[in-house]
Amino acid sequence: MSTKIVLDHGGPCLDVPVSTPTRDQVQAAPKVLLHDHLDGGLRPQTIVELAEEIGHELPAGDAESLGRWFAESADSGSLVRYLETFDHTVAVMQNGPAIARVARECVEDLAADGVVYAEVRYAPEQHVTGGLTLDEVVAAVQEGFDAGMAASGGRIVVRQLLTAMRHQARSMEIAELAIAWRDRGVAGFDIAGAEAGFPPTRHLDAFEYLQRENAHFTIHAGEAFGLPSIWEAIQWCGADRLGHGVRIIDDITVHDDGSVELGRLAAYVRDKRIPLEMCPSSNIQTGAAESFEQHPVGLLTDLRFRVTVNTDNRLMSGTSMTQEMHGLVEAFGYTLQDLRWFTINAMKSAFLPFDERLAIIDQVVKPGYAALIDARTEA
Repeated sequence: MSTKIVLDHGGPCLDVPVSTPTRDQVQAAPKVLLHDHLDGGLRPQTIVELAEEIGHELPAGDAESLGRWFAESADSGSLVRYLETFDHTVAVMQNGPAIARVARECVEDLAADGVVYAEVRYAPEQHVTGGLTLDEVVAAVQEGFDAGMAASGGRIVVRQLLTAMRHQARSMEIAELAIAWRDRGVAGFDIAGAEAGFPPTRHLDAFEYLQRENAHFTIHAGEAFGLPSIWEAIQWCGADRLGHGVRIIDDITVHDDGSVELGRLAAYVRDKRIPLEMCPSSNIQTGAAESFEQHPVGLLTDLRFRVTVNTDNRLMSGTSMTQEMHGLVEAFGYTLQDLRWFTINAMKSAFLPFDERLAIIDQVVKPGYAALIDARTEA
């Protein structure tokens, strides 16, 4: 099957200015975040202080140097060095007060960046070496999220996604934990970790259980590994969303005449409106894309896939939702209307009850962008 690329990016009205927004305007715009790792977004100063409390040795002793080390390690091109960064963040998140602090600061940082709704994921099984139970880990995260949301004065709603690790055998346990907490702050389930050699079907029992429980889940797929990972996540496991999903581009061919041919899997993902949790900066670091300008998000947006924009690991990538969106503005000339389209895509795809999603879209997202667009018109 083939189709022509449509370059409307969401079809803004012709009488509305379509000049690209400034960074300040992107910062002010309401944003929705679906793919963000709690252990990938700590403040360097917090890591220094928590490490001192437990006697954990860090590669740098002050916040500025440590932040620089994280950035250099993530950009080094070495997977071993990249993964080492998480050894340090996870190490300082092994007791209740530390976890609650990290969770609270996460909400504060997202709210300061203009995020109005976020789903933040982490693997509870990685935070039990200090003696906490899985249930206590989730409770500590919720304590922090509740404190952060209260401090924001209602400007942000944050929910947990509980992640199981692909290479471990605790996915059913984590799935049951997600169900036990789903009315107390947990919105869904996820699996993460190395894709190659650890297909999502290894955890099929957990996904079937979640489906029987009418629960929501996303799967990291199509990041480091290709189309088979995406196919299994959707067709065998029934994923509601794809974590990254950037390798769906391997099933799309752009011909010299500008026509585009979608393979069966790509067409299915687009037709079914399966959300893609795209993380441009992270994808560049891991080699899934060479630059913002060459990131598949541009073509996938033109082809009207259900594209969402996300941060992945804010500390390791030195990024924010403002930075991710402004990077796309600079790379593709996106307008406020385009950013609104990405944001509504994400809110439509959130693991939140329909009426709550609709309320945020109608009462927060649309009015927020309308005010920014009106301000540009008046200027």
